[in-house]
Amino acid sequence: MNAQQLKNSILQMAVSGKLVPQDPNDEPASVLLERIRKEKERLIKEGKMKKEKNPSYIFRGADNTPYEKVGKNEPVSIADEVPFEIPESWEWCRLGMISTYAHTKKKVNAKDANPEMWGLDLEDIEKGGRLLAKLTVKEHKAIGDKTYFEKGDILYSKLRPYLLKILIADEDGICTPEIVPFKVYGKIDSEYIVAYLKSPYVDSTINAATYGIKMPRAGTETMTSLLVPVPPLSEQSRIVHKLKELNPFMKKYDTCEQSLASLNSEFPEQLKKSILQLAVQGKLVPQDPSDVPASVLLERIHAEKERLIAEGKIKRDKNESVIYRRDNSHYEKLGDIERCIDDEIPFDVPDSWAWVRLSTICKSIADGDHQPPPQTSSGIPFLVISDVSSGHFDFTKTRFVPLRYYECLAENRVPEAGDLLFTVTGSYGIVIPIMDKRKFCFQRHIALLKPCIIDTLFLATWLSTPLVYEQCRANATGTAQKTVGLSTLRNLLIPILPKNEQKRIMNKLNHLVSKIHSM
Repeated sequence: MNAQQLKNSILQMAVSGKLVPQDPNDEPASVLLERIRKEKERLIKEGKMKKEKNPSYIFRGADNTPYEKVGKNEPVSIADEVPFEIPESWEWCRLGMISTYAHTKKKVNAKDANPEMWGLDLEDIEKGGRLLAKLTVKEHKAIGDKTYFEKGDILYSKLRPYLLKILIADEDGICTPEIVPFKVYGKIDSEYIVAYLKSPYVDSTINAATYGIKMPRAGTETMTSLLVPVPPLSEQSRIVHKLKELNPFMKKYDTCEQSLASLNSEFPEQLKKSILQLAVQGKLVPQDPSDVPASVLLERIHAEKERLIAEGKIKRDKNESVIYRRDNSHYEKLGDIERCIDDEIPFDVPDSWAWVRLSTICKSIADGDHQPPPQTSSGIPFLVISDVSSGHFDFTKTRFVPLRYYECLAENRVPEAGDLLFTVTGSYGIVIPIMDKRKFCFQRHIALLKPCIIDTLFLATWLSTPLVYEQCRANATGTAQKTVGLSTLRNLLIPILPKNEQKRIMNKLNHLVSKIHSM
């Protein structure tokens, strides 16, 4: 049972006589309703209210069946209309019989109202009836016709009644005509009537009878004909007191439910991050002493890059460094400069692993063209952040650039199968491996990584770890939209491990992620 279901259940118990015990000493509701009838007759005689054309009078027959007499018509059984049973000390009546809901309201144009008076609008009320803001007519800059209400009036929003914007006025004011102010007779507890109007029975009854599709409203006749279960006055007070007593517990239940829902939605992603963190620290699978160490893999990468440089296929990176261990410390050498980088190394890794800068294991790292490209109605897809923000390629709404523009791009800006995209602006850190030969290009808020020898899917996984994201977050610049510069991206510290261990980790990750998705 969720929080709303619990609240509905309690409200239903309240309006059906099951929330608090009945007291045989209470004056029965039939006496209360008789007083109300006499009070209304007096007001009619005094000219303070108009005579009702067809007043409703509901009573119990000898067999306890509810009957209704409308105007001068003969009483008819309404047993089929009564939604649930109520205690013997209670009575059914129509809302119109015990309230001024259908009475003509006092109107005023906002410009003629007291500017310091409370001016209530629908947006000031939260779903469920909690008041969000209390502004004066002046503060609201109110215009147009408004309706007067008095302290103690029940304020009912007839527009979109399912939002249950119902409350009791704690002072005089004016409101939008979409809110209907009304009073109840005979000292009936207004808070009980508010609870009744928020009950699931009333909610379903009204919303089944609204008019208007885009802007559904509750009609006056729908409201005045609502069947109200009326308890004795003393029991009304006990019900209201009990509801107030239970309200903090319902709020706590709601908070707990929201926290649980948030935990349930976040848990799989948090669990994946924890698993990735174990993987990147060498704690997910055991090391195998027979594995060829990462240092040998790095020598192969270096040799491959030297070959490509010699063939003129890539340029030498003047900022490429070498990281190595000496006396249990980590050092980085760039040209003739050597420095200890122990303060940059976030954690220890197995002896067969090695720390590197991202640029060391990539042939190139470049972002998209900084100049706005020419656009055409068809041609080569041009991807922007929104086309990859889901973590996958979305070519359904891409712009297009001419083939000639694409063919003139520098080689390190042309995506190929085996490359990686990495978002660097706004939603930075999204990694998308390129696994096919489809031609496309991309904007400057996306970087293109061309791995050297390193497996594409493995590197994509490694770049999705908390280790990489935290480095990006710590070094991102800008205010409105944070950006991870290419220098930061190239200098990301990541651990490299033996090829065979990479495969074992990927197999383990795939197995665990499939388990998480099936949770």
